[in-house]
This record gives sequence, C-alpha cells and structure tokens, in this order.
Amino acid sequence: METKPTEIGSSKMFGGYNKRYKHFSPTLGCSMTFHIYFPPSSSPSHKFPILYWLSGLTCTDENFIIKSGAQRAASAEGVALIAPDTSPRGLNVEGEADSWDFGVGAGFYLNATQQKWKNWRMYDYVVKELPKLLSENFPQLDTSKASISGHSMGGHGALTIYLKNLDKYKSASAFAPIANPINCPWGQKAFTNYLGNDKAAWEEYDATCLIKKFHNVSATILIDQGEDDKFLDQLLAHKFEEACRSVNVPLLLRLQPGYDHSYFFISTFIDDHIRHHAQALKL
Repeated sequence: METKPTEIGSSKMFGGYNKRYKHFSPTLGCSMTFHIYFPPSSSPSHKFPILYWLSGLTCTDENFIIKSGAQRAASAEGVALIAPDTSPRGLNVEGEADSWDFGVGAGFYLNATQQKWKNWRMYDYVVKELPKLLSENFPQLDTSKASISGHSMGGHGALTIYLKNLDKYKSASAFAPIANPINCPWGQKAFTNYLGNDKAAWEEYDATCLIKKFHNVSATILIDQGEDDKFLDQLLAHKFEEACRSVNVPLLLRLQPGYDHSYFFISTFIDDHIRHHAQALKL
C-alpha cells in the first residue's frame, strides 16, 4: 500500500500543469486521489503558496479542476491549487451509495464518531494528512502559506476547517456554502448518521455555531451566493451573516442575481476568490 503519491495524470494549462495523484490514506483506510495545479515557475527553487479547494456533494477531485477555470487566475497570481476528493471510496460499507447526499461523495469534512462510518475522517485527512503529504513530497509547495475555499458541502468544510484552525490558513472563502447544517435537511441527515444524536457534536461542524466561539478572525471571509440557487433552504447564508455580525467578524457576502448552484456560477466569480486568497497569502 503506497502512501507516497503516484502521478496518474498530467495536462498543461495556462503555462502550468494539472497533475493528478493517487495514494493510500492511513487516515481513511483506502486509496485516494487528489489534484494539484502547479502554476508556471521561473525558478526551480521557487515555492508556491497553496489554496485548498473542497468540492460539494457527489463531486470527486476532478470537478473543480475540469469545470472552474480557476487555473487562469492561479497561474497569473502564482498560487497552487489543491483539490482532494470528497469522501473515502471503495470501502463497500453497507448503504454507502444508497443516496447522493450521504456516504460516498458526501464526507462533509468531519470525523465520524459512529462505528459503521469510522473511516469517514475527511476532517483529519484535509487538516492533517494531506498537508503533511504535500510538504514531504512536493518541495515546490509552501504548505505554511495556505488558504481554503470550497463549494456547497465543501464551502461548509472550508468555513468550519478555517474557523477551527485559524493558525493554519491565511484566508477562507466559499461559494453557496451549507452555512448552518444543524438547521437543514442535508446537514441533519449527515450529522445524525456520522455523529449520532449528540447535538453538541453537531455544533463542532457548523460554521454559524463556530463563529461565535472562534471569532478572532482578522481576514475578511468572502462568500458568493447565487440568488436563483434552488438549494437556498439548505444553505442558509443569512444565518451565518447574522452570526458574523453579532461578533464583528468581517464577512463579504455577495448575493449574485440570476445565478444558480452550478459551476457556471463558480467559474464566473472564481477569479475574485483566487485574488482574494493571493492577497492574503502574499502578506
């Protein structure tokens, strides 16, 4: 079982390279894939700051790399993009693929406490295993300069991981995040199955609850939300906005008229997010 990453794909884009890797994850107990976009480099010794992108329900590590067009701005700004998968795969846990909003493709970036789902430890994978793997195997990446972003379930992941690890990330942003999962059907279903019925455990993975606890945020959090998103009742950005306001956390919430939940929406505004992070990473 090879824990060191093996390159399984490469394609040139905007002067840099999208590269896909496979490795065995001890955290998750299965093989995982992830993508890195390396911007063009003028010097072999140059180290790039990194932006983690966490994808949403049903996605793999490929969706963002193929659909977002983020590489253009990442190339211009000199930021490497890291796109992990969204859950363990291939474990064949009973019921793991019964629905699109739970199990495979729906790791919710938490550490499950229920025995059946013990391998679902995407929080530890993203926060601990992946940064260590990157720093040990990719000398061209400066893992000490990292920011985090994501979409939908991944937006939830980006916000919660950022708030719980303010020392590890320079900035955070999100597209249409599940901002208050304890109060929406997607979150309630996932949290009941992964975490059991202890509501205090749920709150540890809810950005709207966490902001009240970890409110010493200095960098502005950027969120884009499409006003024509059909999942507004699942996302609850206004709840997060109210919570940020109550503790004076700087939030730029942009409601985008006519936009939906898709990658058409993400690709329209992704350059703003890349620049938002590049600015924080270069401070």
